[in-house]
Amino acid sequence: MVVPAVMRRVLARNKLFAAVLVPAFLLRLDAELGYRWQSWFNDSWDYMDTAVTLKLNPARPSGYSLYLFLLKPFHSLALVTISQHLMGLLIAAMIYALARHRFHVPAWIAVLATLPVLFDGFEIQLEHLVMSDTLFLFLAMLAVSLLLWNPRPSWWVCLLAGLVLGVASIVRSTGLPLIAVFAVYLAIRYLLDRRWLSAIIGLAVCGAAFAAPVLGYESWYKVQYGQFTMSQSTGVFLYSRVMTFAECSKMNLPTDLLALCTTVPPGKRPIAQAYIWTAASPLDRFSASKFTPLPNTLAEEFAVKAIEAQPLDYARTVFHDTWRVFYWPRTAFPNPKTYDEYLFGYSSVPTASGHAAGGYPSSAAAYLGGGNPLTKVVNPFAALIRVYQRYVWLPGTVFWLILLAGLIVPLARRRRGAGAEWLLPWLCSVALIVVPAATAEFDYRYVTTAVPFACLVVAMGFGRRSVVSAVGTDLGATLGPTLGPTAGSEPGSAPSLPRRVPGGGPGGGAADAGHDQRDLAPDAP
Repeated sequence: MVVPAVMRRVLARNKLFAAVLVPAFLLRLDAELGYRWQSWFNDSWDYMDTAVTLKLNPARPSGYSLYLFLLKPFHSLALVTISQHLMGLLIAAMIYALARHRFHVPAWIAVLATLPVLFDGFEIQLEHLVMSDTLFLFLAMLAVSLLLWNPRPSWWVCLLAGLVLGVASIVRSTGLPLIAVFAVYLAIRYLLDRRWLSAIIGLAVCGAAFAAPVLGYESWYKVQYGQFTMSQSTGVFLYSRVMTFAECSKMNLPTDLLALCTTVPPGKRPIAQAYIWTAASPLDRFSASKFTPLPNTLAEEFAVKAIEAQPLDYARTVFHDTWRVFYWPRTAFPNPKTYDEYLFGYSSVPTASGHAAGGYPSSAAAYLGGGNPLTKVVNPFAALIRVYQRYVWLPGTVFWLILLAGLIVPLARRRRGAGAEWLLPWLCSVALIVVPAATAEFDYRYVTTAVPFACLVVAMGFGRRSVVSAVGTDLGATLGPTLGPTAGSEPGSAPSLPRRVPGGGPGGGAADAGHDQRDLAPDAP
């Protein structure tokens, strides 16, 4: 496979990137030694339940639990978190490799683009949590890297990217809207080159591959719960979103939805997630769990009617939660207890009650084969990474500047032949912060998964040359698959221009089908 092969060459030939990778690795090693061998979040126990019982969770997709299940025979949470720390390093490697190999970005700019992934203290802590976010980010970035690795992705690359994105979507449902981003990108990529048949084939195979793991998961869910879906929570979460502003007096509600109203004025209501997890939620008036078909369906109907009746209030709410992403300080949101779970703390988060499994007091203990699931905090390692996290992290305002630069820089360089490829990671980054705000609520960990894509876009904008122009002029076909000096050429000599290989299929022939043998250039300004 091309991408892992190139990644192995990154460390050998790119000393500047290797220089920053070493301290990033040491920070993760310190986190592992200081918090042995995992950290817990309040959602972690649900993932552990499914990993032990294979009973899918009705509140969220359980793809991450299936990953935990694959590692279960080792009875080690250290293996889980070590693998996630390695994923964090590989995400940075993908950003760097794309910037250098595909877009010919100067080494120091490519390295700068990886710093938020490598050194953000909250990114390191997220990798150490028994949570789905790191696995999701790794898979989503891999799917993006596959599509961007060559100027004209072949049909099999589209298939593989769609498959990886489909797997990411059963890990976290925020991956589902990204297929629309992929489809828009592929349509632009192919149609601007007037490659109509390639567009049809590429979109078809990407969509089919994406659907395969999603439909497979939904089929399994139907076997267990009788519903062909990924969860029974979409309506509940959307209901919580609208309950911060919905006024039943402005809505034309049928009788069966009146029970979901509240008399509390909008200005005095709690935050959105209180309408899922606390007694403030009218959904608790149902005798059945809110994550069952009837409450979920009624909640979705109520939410849709609220949005239709109060579209401006809904838009204002979504904008407010999206804009919260860009605040400079990090506040204790949604509450101090939950926020503390995003920090390397002084003691272990206690095992949640009600999660016994397999004759053990908790599913986590069952996963470990009877071992102690509590985090062992060991100094001085714990103190070091704890202090580090308090001071080294990416403020939301800086992320806003990165996202803005990711929009401005490629457009400003368009006259120089800057390609349209930047749309793919930029739209992914935007979708990952807007979709949660539109369907549920802002959360800091959602921001962490959006940042790497924005960093990649900025790096792409500083590429020395682009292979495909924004208006579809195929410079790669004009100049050949290798731009710049070929291997073995003398410094300062004119670049050799390989002859063009005629297209031979939907992907544009061997040169377009992923057989690009270019290596990463060694570090140079």
